[in-house]
Amino acid sequence: MKKANIVILLIIGLSFLIGLYFYPQMPEKMASHWDEKGEVNGYMTKFWALFFMPLMSLGLFLLFLIIPKIDPLKENIGKFRKYFDNFIILIIGFLFYIYLLTIFWSLGWQFSMNLFLMPAFALLFYYAGVLIEKTKRNWFIGIRTPWTLSSDAVWQKTHQLGSKLFKLAALIILIGLFFEDYLFYFVLVPILLFTVYITVYSYFEYQREQKKIS
Repeated sequence: MKKANIVILLIIGLSFLIGLYFYPQMPEKMASHWDEKGEVNGYMTKFWALFFMPLMSLGLFLLFLIIPKIDPLKENIGKFRKYFDNFIILIIGFLFYIYLLTIFWSLGWQFSMNLFLMPAFALLFYYAGVLIEKTKRNWFIGIRTPWTLSSDAVWQKTHQLGSKLFKLAALIILIGLFFEDYLFYFVLVPILLFTVYITVYSYFEYQREQKKIS
């Protein structure tokens, strides 16, 4: 078994063990969702609050195992598989971190959920930038627009730009830590703007390529 898979299974297994350990100590309803101001606005029964995240992590892990096997361009995934495996570890670790925060919250710890989440989001975005810079054209991983999927050159140019934008988004999120009341916008606004921009960019790059061919 690959080292990455072992690490992931250890994290998931640990999360199940933590859930079992804390189950008797938790209230019948646990906080499970926070709004943009960091205030609780959703609850779950303690069973689902303690085991939904481990189950979701397990489901995602199985999905990530399947994707490289069913992609018609799976040979390309093999070219950046190391980065993809590291990204899976990061995703599962990110979910585990959120899981621990929810448990600490229910144990009575007082902290700003948004402030604790944002650095983790920044790390996730930054490494996403690293990953997409290395990706080759495929059907599941990366910036998949009709135009990137139709051209290796457009794929490469779009992902080079996308990599920079993801890393910039990570920096913007960290800056947002100094503006706690507006943290939500330091995440949402860059995502929306960069998504629109990169989609439009891939379209025009494809059109430029087609003009050169014709």
